Amino acid sequence: MTVSPTPTPAATVEQVSESELLSVFLPLSKTASSYVEVGPGDDCAVVAVPQGRVVITTDTQVVDQDFRVRWPNGYETTGADTAHKCAAQNLADIAAMGAVPTSMVVSMTLPGNTPVQWVQDFATGLAEAFDRLGATDCALVGGDLGRGRELSVTATVLGVMEDGNPVLRSGAGAGGTLVHVGALGLAAAGLSALEAPPGSGWDRVPEHNRRELERAQLRPLAPILTGPKAARAGVSAMIDISDGLLRDAGRVARASGVVVDLDPAALEEAVAQLAEAGNAAGVDPWRWVLTGGEDHGLLAVLPPGVQVPPGMRAIGSCAPADRRPADIGDTAVTIAGQDPGQWLGCDVGEGWDHFEP
Repeated sequence: MTVSPTPTPAATVEQVSESELLSVFLPLSKTASSYVEVGPGDDCAVVAVPQGRVVITTDTQVVDQDFRVRWPNGYETTGADTAHKCAAQNLADIAAMGAVPTSMVVSMTLPGNTPVQWVQDFATGLAEAFDRLGATDCALVGGDLGRGRELSVTATVLGVMEDGNPVLRSGAGAGGTLVHVGALGLAAAGLSALEAPPGSGWDRVPEHNRRELERAQLRPLAPILTGPKAARAGVSAMIDISDGLLRDAGRVARASGVVVDLDPAALEEAVAQLAEAGNAAGVDPWRWVLTGGEDHGLLAVLPPGVQVPPGMRAIGSCAPADRRPADIGDTAVTIAGQDPGQWLGCDVGEGWDHFEP
């Protein structure tokens, strides 16, 4: 069977060969970059590393674990949605090291009934995501397409350190200022909206607001360009917020041997933005802000005396772990000096964990 550049929606991957599928995938992908010396077509790609230092990350999305093909509210996830999320979550990891993304390889496992159009949309969406997120010199350089029972997408991204050293989680120090850029809680609220069937309280939320939140979950706007800028500005620790503010701030705190104290006043704007949605869903918006993941913003720590970089805002501070108040146990993150659950008045949890029941 010969597949046209624009196959009909009825065409599925089980009706085409791998070479035919690639012939409609690659032309729609962004495969050119100043770092790429050999792109798709050989056994391996060749990517230049001008400074001799490369950072690497990988992430997998599996249907019904990380996304749904069809959500309870009726929305059907497109290939472009999956591509945008794939790009955001991987590029954010590169940015959190203070690096610049250069190239990506993608492995897709496709059930036989997957429409070829879905694969095409993924290719187009990935190119669009690179541009939307500011990774304009990042390219798709290869990967693998295979058949399987479950739809899944695994991406690996390479990046380079343009100057200086990688920014690690372990670099926070006592007296440091905690800063953030990006969204907080929007993706978690969007997940709640997508999971809500028609007739739920979400119907009371204006449609444009609901769609904006859903888009934050499906196509998170990770601040990729801020990562290298923050590194140049002098941040000493940084992390991508993929699993929630409390959990990821805790990772920085434990790696650095400090306690992170969040300033609730600095978070009130994010909470207020979600108040209407929280009321409709019956959720305290503080939960989304504190524990909601997948916004892929950046959380960083500035050493004492270093000014907050443009575009970022201070949301807390770091204190020595050995000065942790006795009544909070071994908590790594506090809110106004209190355990988060104590401050909120209920068990708030920490955030997303792939292996928690």
